[in-house]
Amino acid sequence: MFESLSDKLKKTLKNLRGEGKLTPEHVDIALREIRMALLEADVNYKVAKDFVEAIRAKAEGQAVWQDLKPHEQVVKIVYDELVELFGGTSSRLVFTRQIPNVVMIVGLQGSGKTTSTGKISRWLKDNQERKPLLVSVDVYRPAAREQLRVVGSAVGVTVYQDKETNDPLTLVRGAMKHAQDSGFDTLLIDTAGRLHIDDDLMVELENIKAETKPVEVLFVADAMTGQDAVRSAEEFHRRVGITGVILTKMDGDARGGAALSIKQVIGQPVKFVGVGEKYDAIEPFYPDRIA
Repeated sequence: MFESLSDKLKKTLKNLRGEGKLTPEHVDIALREIRMALLEADVNYKVAKDFVEAIRAKAEGQAVWQDLKPHEQVVKIVYDELVELFGGTSSRLVFTRQIPNVVMIVGLQGSGKTTSTGKISRWLKDNQERKPLLVSVDVYRPAAREQLRVVGSAVGVTVYQDKETNDPLTLVRGAMKHAQDSGFDTLLIDTAGRLHIDDDLMVELENIKAETKPVEVLFVADAMTGQDAVRSAEEFHRRVGITGVILTKMDGDARGGAALSIKQVIGQPVKFVGVGEKYDAIEPFYPDRIA
């Protein structure tokens, strides 16, 4: 996804080769090109502006790498700032002693919530030795609950179902009791999405959060939707308090700006990235590896 942006940054930094000393003029030229590369990659305007200014401040105040050539100094500064832009260090899921630990999966319709719910549950089972239970509270989309049942079967994770009710709160209450009674330590809630943000959706999510007191609220963002994902994340965070982000379709050819922007805009880390369609194609997000 980031190959195009990476190529442009490399070309910009390569142009600094051969310069004897890092000067403000060198910095200005490089930063203009870096800023344009970020904007062309669909990075949020304010994020790109702040990123460039952070590089400028470090580059112009640089006095400790006298043995490095100008382009080497700027390369290191840009790399360090990219790592920070992505979140600095990897951020793990937070669990407590409560039973069950509830993880809400939220996002717009079509972002990949149900598949991501299955992927995360499999990852927790296989890599964290946890015993997850799944429940869908999407009572609006035809066959949504059946879709999660199929996903759960594919990843070997139990799905709680109650065909007698179409009330989301009744479903989560039943799922929580079943988890407590049956020894499931983690409950993943696949929530309903919409094609756009609406107040009814947000009120429903607020009620589910109040009822379940989740340890994590993970926002699923399609990395190929660009700034729409950023704007949606802002609204979800304002209403339900996102604790982390799952970026899907990171193996696609999108410009990648949403991935660069979303952490800075909402102040919450990207925790997982989906890198394929298979159920094991998800992994923790490591900022230093992406940068």
